[in-house]
Amino acid sequence: MEFMHPDAIEADRDAVTGLPSLESARRRLAEWLARGARVHALLIGFRRFDTVNLAYGEAAGDAALGEVAARLRHFAADELDSAWIATRGRGGQFLLLSSEECSRERWQLACAQLLDALAGAIPTAAGTLRLSPRGALLRAVPDEDADSILDRLGHTMESAMASPGRRMAWADGEAISAGRSAAQLEADLLRALDAGEIEVVYQPQFSCLDDRLSGAEALARWNHPKLGRIGAGALFAIAERADHVPQLSRHIARLAMDGAKAWPMDLRLSLNITPNDLAADNFAEEFSMLSVQCGFPAWRLTLEVTEQVLLGDVGHASRALGALSARGIRIALDDFGAGFCNFRYLKLLPLHYLKLDRSMIEGVIGDARDLAVLRGIVAMATALDLKVIAEGVESEGQRALAASEGCAFYQGFLRAQPMSGADFLSLARG
Repeated sequence: MEFMHPDAIEADRDAVTGLPSLESARRRLAEWLARGARVHALLIGFRRFDTVNLAYGEAAGDAALGEVAARLRHFAADELDSAWIATRGRGGQFLLLSSEECSRERWQLACAQLLDALAGAIPTAAGTLRLSPRGALLRAVPDEDADSILDRLGHTMESAMASPGRRMAWADGEAISAGRSAAQLEADLLRALDAGEIEVVYQPQFSCLDDRLSGAEALARWNHPKLGRIGAGALFAIAERADHVPQLSRHIARLAMDGAKAWPMDLRLSLNITPNDLAADNFAEEFSMLSVQCGFPAWRLTLEVTEQVLLGDVGHASRALGALSARGIRIALDDFGAGFCNFRYLKLLPLHYLKLDRSMIEGVIGDARDLAVLRGIVAMATALDLKVIAEGVESEGQRALAASEGCAFYQGFLRAQPMSGADFLSLARG
């Protein structure tokens, strides 16, 4: 999560990206170190970023920085289970700090995955941009202070920038170890399904009005025997390289439904759908059969799809989701407000929920424009008979405002972090 005190003020955020200020990150880092947390850090820079403003204009440069911040937030929220904070440093640099307990190899894998995400095409009004990210990695040593960490990262970034063929560098000149090759990771994944290494955790969802538990979103984690816990983003990237996404998706769905069968009957289960899932000709039939085999009622299921999932054949996606909706399964458009929203999806797809991206909630307290955008989205959703789910709610003020503006449900670290099936069952019965 982006770990900020609930009473954090908007003045303590970067005007371009909306990220917390560098001073906020420094304070949080000092707090973690004071209590003995294991700190991991990544400083991100972009080669020749200054040419973006020269070639495309300052507005395009700011748009690129905003997109980088959004991808960074999404990655951290999906991949990191412990507290984290992201901030913008000088110029085009970004800093990610985490109190995650993980191995050196796991942090390196996560950072490589993030740099891949940041290297993807960025559409702007002035044209499509492609950035060349570089990363300085660090694991804090015992008794190290915040200034030392930031200083070491800065020196390491200079080294990474000076080496055209070097994308990542460890602080103090540590060599990037070979670790596990892509082929090894792909082979590991094929074994992991049978070895019980894939785990499902549940992110609780609550009613905005009365704070009643309404269900949970299922999230995948890979407990790798050597690299430690790997989040869903890296997990599915490995699965895609191994051409194993359908098998992994079915495995995760089965685990999630098996775990949710013991829940009280009024609680819903949300599952994420990948582009590979929806592109399959027989996805609707296979998924319906899977829910029957698991003995989980279709009417308690919600499938979450993102715009990325829909970038292919929208007509095919609409027909597949329509077939599932006819069987009682509900459909949610996830991450609404992130990137470039295509309102055409709201007309073509059989939707029941609109799930707001966390960036739609972050600035609603104290920012009149953000509040106006939220009100417009909720009004549109209401006109379309869609219920709105607010994601990334981290303060009581955000929850109360979302409720007063008409959001039906919320999820976020205000009430609960992702938790094991046993812990969620205890919460549901409590």
